[in-house]
Amino acid sequence: MITYILRRLLSSIPVLIGILFVTFALARWIPGDPCRAILGEKATDVVCDEFIHRHGLDKPIPTQFIVYAGEILRGDLGNSIRYSKPITDLLVERLPTTLELTLSAMTFSVIVGIPMGIISAVKHNSAVDVVTMMAANIGVSMPVFWLGLMLAYVFALLLKGTPLQLPPSGRLSPGLSPQAFYEVWGWTTTSPFLAGMLEFLSRLNILNAVLTLRWDVFWDAVKHMILPAMAVGTIPLALIARMTRSSMLDVLGQDYIRTARAKGASRRSMVLKHALRNALLPLVTIIGLSLGSFLGGAVLTETIFGLSGVGRILYDSITARDYGVVQGFTVVIAVFFVILNLLVDISYTYLDPRVRLD
Repeated sequence: MITYILRRLLSSIPVLIGILFVTFALARWIPGDPCRAILGEKATDVVCDEFIHRHGLDKPIPTQFIVYAGEILRGDLGNSIRYSKPITDLLVERLPTTLELTLSAMTFSVIVGIPMGIISAVKHNSAVDVVTMMAANIGVSMPVFWLGLMLAYVFALLLKGTPLQLPPSGRLSPGLSPQAFYEVWGWTTTSPFLAGMLEFLSRLNILNAVLTLRWDVFWDAVKHMILPAMAVGTIPLALIARMTRSSMLDVLGQDYIRTARAKGASRRSMVLKHALRNALLPLVTIIGLSLGSFLGGAVLTETIFGLSGVGRILYDSITARDYGVVQGFTVVIAVFFVILNLLVDISYTYLDPRVRLD
């Protein structure tokens, strides 16, 4: 197992370098001038020449890439041209929002999607099966931006004043200002890396509220995350439901299931204990890929629900030709994706003992 993990980590290094170089080159090949995109009417020729020289954009792309790769190896992601601040600070500010939305959306998708698939497989070719799969197909077909607007309209306007009313935007209600858990616990550190990690974790509102025992903040953060999680999680929910149904139908037709039924195993035990575990391998793959794609940010969802996450800042940085932010965020997201894929592969050995990674 350790050998496999080390081999996968080493093989991911060329992948990360390739992703970094392609992103680096594409960002510079996009038509447009970062100086004029950022400064607008103030961008004279003299100002732009000095701007481009100051940021090293007048050098050949291979030279720029070598300089940037050296900074990455030192752990320096550089500074944002548009925001005039370190990119690591922007990561600490924006990535927790996207991470919280990602985990909330996948929790919603898994909790609803897997039972839908199981029920549909067990009730194969029944009215329940048809209705469930119709709902899954509708979920895949609905555009995220339309669904987000409809959810906000229904739960924030039509149900206003009822117990079902939900906030349509933001992460916390005005007036709520939770204290960071490391401040409550009196943790101090002189390490910039540890300080950044503590600040990053404290910006996960739900986790921070649990660690500080602020249950009012916890429930408020959960309420604010329900609608965007439903909007983002509907498509993976439908995929999970359909994949669960397909895998379960395949497993339920195996000989060992018929043997378990002949030996008198209860239907609940046969479905949940024998069939579901063997049907989980493709589901774990779908969940892992969905988590990785969500970390890239959901631009439309974050815009609709007023969330300042990765997707929004990446869109703004691309339009403003803020190369450093695009490159830095892409590298971090790629690292997350590689780690998620590795965890998915490792989980196979626990779900199916026949899988031997080494």
